[in-house]
Amino acid sequence: MTNAPPRPTPHTLPEFESVEDERLHRKQRLAATFRLFGRFGFNEGVAGHVTARDPEHPELFWVNPFGLSFDLIRASDLILVDHNGAVVEGDWPVNQAAFAIHSQIHAARPDAVAAAHTHSKNGRAWSTLGRTLDPITQDVCAFYEDHALFDDYTGVVLDVEEGKRIAHALGDRKAAILRNHGLLTVGGSVDEAAWWFISMERCCEVQLLAEAAGTPVMIDEAGATQAASQVGSSFAGWFSFQPLYDKIVADQPDLLD
Repeated sequence: MTNAPPRPTPHTLPEFESVEDERLHRKQRLAATFRLFGRFGFNEGVAGHVTARDPEHPELFWVNPFGLSFDLIRASDLILVDHNGAVVEGDWPVNQAAFAIHSQIHAARPDAVAAAHTHSKNGRAWSTLGRTLDPITQDVCAFYEDHALFDDYTGVVLDVEEGKRIAHALGDRKAAILRNHGLLTVGGSVDEAAWWFISMERCCEVQLLAEAAGTPVMIDEAGATQAASQVGSSFAGWFSFQPLYDKIVADQPDLLD
């Protein structure tokens, strides 16, 4: 008989005994998100960032170090950034685009614990069409009437005023398509924001494939609304991430360090 690793237990929403425990939880989930994004090919050079609001100091957020590969990020590598863009904890610089976008998202959305944006391939391809996604599959109904189009492009986002415009376009929705740029998702947990990004990227791929093959059949309004209530809730987003988290930690346990 071999000594197999323990299997994951059934998942329930986490509860924390201290703010330190909650901070570590968010940082480990954030590190796992980067490893998964690297595995799924969402990394593109130094582009892309995912942030998590600090539980004790909500005006601060944790983010990936600028220039460190998604595939190598550990929880201890994450840097803490303030509302002025200064690194208050960590040794790496911050991506200025990450600060310009995420600082304004977090300021405009107190409910958003985390936000994700990368230059993933299918998201970029879909973003060039200047359209929101259509309700053509059950999965994409998670975004039905819950994602926006930022219908502008002015270059690399380095100005917080541009970040404010993106936050305004996002509004109270879970995701936005940034025209000629890519995807942006938010969530009440790191898990949720990460899952919405993974799912939305795949939904972009599916619609691109479907439209290349013919004319997709739409799900009607009633069906899309019902599906959205089933697959688009905050809990559904959080729960859908758990199997991915278990697998990446089993494969790459160093990310927890």
